[in-house]
Amino acid sequence: MLTILIVEDDTNLGKLMEAVLRDERFNPILTGNVQEALDALDHHHIDLMITDIMMPGADGYSLTEQLRSAGYELPILMVTAKETANDKRKGFLAGTDDYMVKPIDMEEMVLRVKALLRRAKIMNERKISVGKVTLNHDSQTVTRGDERLTLPQKEFLLLYKLLSYPDVIFTRLQLLDEIWGADSNSDHHTVSVHISRLRDRFYAWPEFTIETVRGLGYRAVKHE
Repeated sequence: MLTILIVEDDTNLGKLMEAVLRDERFNPILTGNVQEALDALDHHHIDLMITDIMMPGADGYSLTEQLRSAGYELPILMVTAKETANDKRKGFLAGTDDYMVKPIDMEEMVLRVKALLRRAKIMNERKISVGKVTLNHDSQTVTRGDERLTLPQKEFLLLYKLLSYPDVIFTRLQLLDEIWGADSNSDHHTVSVHISRLRDRFYAWPEFTIETVRGLGYRAVKHE
């Protein structure tokens, strides 16, 4: 059973999150401030942390920074009453993996938790398997039976990203920022070109396709 640490000073909200996660067969540990959270981390293996930002004393930003500085790589979902670009930027710079704004939709929270845990598993194993196809992050290779392809770095990272989140639609801007970096001089056309190359390489492989969602972006669809 996976253990999820909740850091929330609103007692009612914290208990609701705890109950919802327990119903989803997780093992939630509820804490009300940063010190209690650090104590829990000392005594339990934590698979994921959900933390509020605004709390008495130290806040969620400082907790996240402290954990990342200490080498903790667990997924972190940050919860806040604020919704500004600066707040989100501060959260991601501190080391959070995802961000939710209050009031919290519990169904969405569960979906985000499961997505973060799935991504963490993929990152730890550094491999993705889709039927007979295996993507190996360390060697940047894609294999199927006896066939083995070593892809250019950007193509591999783009395919790895899409297949890590099957059926999830990513905009060109999202893919550009993550694969090429926010400071890159590349534009949306670069993403389109790389998508076309991937389709050309794997058009005959039945395990997956890369679809264009008109007006939105791209998604990978598995056919296992």
